[in-house]
Amino acid sequence: MGELAIAAMHRLIKKAGAERVSESAAIEMGKVLEDIGLKIGKEAIEWSMHAGRKTVKAEDVRKAAEKILGR
Repeated sequence: MGELAIAAMHRLIKKAGAERVSESAAIEMGKVLEDIGLKIGKEAIEWSMHAGRKTVKAEDVRKAAEKILGR
């Protein structure tokens, strides 16, 4: 798998209300979240560069997430 631990994906899905979580569901959740995270990360880098910074800040991530997730 990628950067995200399968056990963490199990916990997230259970926290969302699932009684049981298959291994394949946890793996797929990790893949999906990694894809979304990379998109948000790239957008956050753009926000920081636009502000003239090399450091990505929490506000950059927040703005990027709003743009990517449409919140």
